[in-house]
Amino acid sequence: MANIHRKANAQWTGDLKSGSGTITTPSGVLQAAPYSFRTRFEDQPGTNPEELIAAAHAGCFTMAFSNVLKTAGYEPRDLATEATLGMSMDGGPKLTTMHLVVRGKADGLDQTQFQALAEQAEQGCPVSGALRGNLQITVEATLE
Repeated sequence: MANIHRKANAQWTGDLKSGSGTITTPSGVLQAAPYSFRTRFEDQPGTNPEELIAAAHAGCFTMAFSNVLKTAGYEPRDLATEATLGMSMDGGPKLTTMHLVVRGKADGLDQTQFQALAEQAEQGCPVSGALRGNLQITVEATLE
């Protein structure tokens, strides 16, 4: 299989605090999505790089977990993950933590097994691999 490359484009006008920009992806999922200092460090509507990292991690981890469950002989029926990226502002912005909270349904296993398999999935998730060593990643799994 050939190597895969994904792209995104950002445009910015102005200085850090009063400027603004857009993020676009070739898939069209993000089409000139606005971002700015206020969408990143305050709560103004729009996106920000940290939200996009969290979204990527939630998507990647959930797919990895589905695969780990199936490979272990369990049928994943429904998985939902919320990824929360923490950023410290002490000494300047620094990404510090990622907390994955997954809830799901899968037949034939108990809560302890579900948690263990979720942790295994985190270890195999490519986005986790890119983030590991740069921030603390935790996983909280709940079997419904």
